[in-house]
Order: sequence, then C-alpha cells, then structure tokens
Amino acid sequence: KRASLALQPVITPELVQGRVQLKCSYSRRSPEPPEQYRVLWSRLSSPGKREQLHHETTPQPFSYLEMDGANLRLGDTVFCTVSAFRRGSPEQQSLPEDSEGFYAGIKFLPESLEIAEDGKEHVLTVLSTVPITCPGQDDSCKIILQLSTEDLGSPEPGPPDIALSACQVALRPGPCSGSSCAAATVTVTAVTDFAQDGTRVSRLSAQAVAPRDLLWSAYTPRDVQVTVRDLPTGNCYSFTDPHIITFDGWRYDSYKIGTFLLCRSESRPFEVHVRQWDCGGHRSATACNCGVAAR
Repeated sequence: KRASLALQPVITPELVQGRVQLKCSYSRRSPEPPEQYRVLWSRLSSPGKREQLHHETTPQPFSYLEMDGANLRLGDTVFCTVSAFRRGSPEQQSLPEDSEGFYAGIKFLPESLEIAEDGKEHVLTVLSTVPITCPGQDDSCKIILQLSTEDLGSPEPGPPDIALSACQVALRPGPCSGSSCAAATVTVTAVTDFAQDGTRVSRLSAQAVAPRDLLWSAYTPRDVQVTVRDLPTGNCYSFTDPHIITFDGWRYDSYKIGTFLLCRSESRPFEVHVRQWDCGGHRSATACNCGVAAR
C-alpha cells in the first residue's frame, strides 16, 4: 500500500536571469526525507482534462519550468504533481500529490461586476500573476494594456453602458506577493443615459500594446462582464416662453432676458446654462430660449 507523505506542492512564479519561471516547491516533514522526487507538470487543456508538459526525477525539493510562450504560455492554468521514493526503490513510490492550479496571466478583481446607474465609481484591479520582464535598458519595464468596452446582449448593439477612468493601464515590475506580481487599478462607472433600457451587459477587454516580450504578444486576457442595472432618472424642462418644470415637478415661468444657471449638480462637475432673449416685441414681455450650454 502506497503512503501519502503530505508533500504539499505549491507553484510560485519567479524571474530567473530575465526569464519567467514557475517553481514547484514541496517538502516532507520527516526526519528521513526521500532521496528522489518525481515531478509531473501539466496544464488544463479543457475543463476537467489535463495535458502533460514535462516530467523529471530530481533529488531537489523543487522543480522549475520556463514560460517560453510556446510549450507554456500566458493564459494557461498549470499544475505540478509530485511523488517521492528512495533511490533504488522506485516501485515504493508515494501517492502522487497535486498542487493547486496556478493561472498564469492577467486577472481582474473582481472577476465580474454588477453596478447601477447611480454615478458611483467601482474600483477594478488589473494584476499579473507572473513577473514583468525587462527586455531593454530604457523605459520598457512595463506592460501597457489597452482597455476597451463593448455592449453585449442588446437587440441592437449600442454604445457601452460603462465608462472607464482610463483607456490604458501600465503594469510595472515589482516583487511578487500573494497572487500578484504587478497591479494597477481603473474605475468603472455606469453611464447615466436617462433611458429606460433595463438591465444591460457590457464587456471590458484588455490587450497588451506592442509588447517587446514574446510571451505577451499572442496573449489576450479573459474579459470582465459588467452588468448595469437601470435606475429611474429625473427630468427637468425649460420650454417655449420659458415654462420651467423642475426635477421635483414644480412649475415656474421666467420672462427675464439674459444668461442663467438652469441646473447644477452638487456632487459632480455638471451644470446647464440657458440664454433667454426678448421674443415678445412691444406687445408683451416674453422671453424665449435661444441658447443652451451644458458642462
């Protein structure tokens, strides 16, 4: 009967001589450690199915596999499986133990968003689980990701229902901590469109811009799905000679000539000015809207 030795293999990323390597570490809490380890590297090829990448027998309590962009690529979920035996007794091999799957690439946190048309900003973190390499001596130690949005699921695709605080984010090298080797943030806000268009779904995508590292050139990160819930919006009016109806339904008449502040938000840089001119002639003191400016 084969024993389980609690080797507890764990995959961590490292930058070794300018190349991205995945390191599988394992250890046995025992006064007499085994002399040999069998390590099998594999990746998820389809849900529930793995494809073998590399295997080796080593006396070391670790094993490395390079992310070369061909055999092992960004976007792969990688596993290492380890068993142990004494030299000369390969038939007395311990039970193989799996690491957790390690996703190599870009992650968005949270992985999906549900927001409302209420003007609130939602922080989205973009992180790389692998180190950023420095192929040149200039300011090339970064990966620039171009962000784009797309409306999904509407009968007629329209403009996206979300707005981003930036069109690009830069991932710069730093020490790996937890699941992040480089991170940046962007804020996502639902577009208040004053339209009763129900709940809509938009997609946020990222693509590396002209990467010098071949590892990134053929990689497209997973999309983020953003669901935007419709909220009823207020309306206000100024029409004809001008009759004004405010957001809360009160009605006024304004016969003055000049430029006036019609509406201003106290929480964001938004205001509307209106210009009124004399359109009643000598018979009546009547003013009409002749211009509007919105910020």
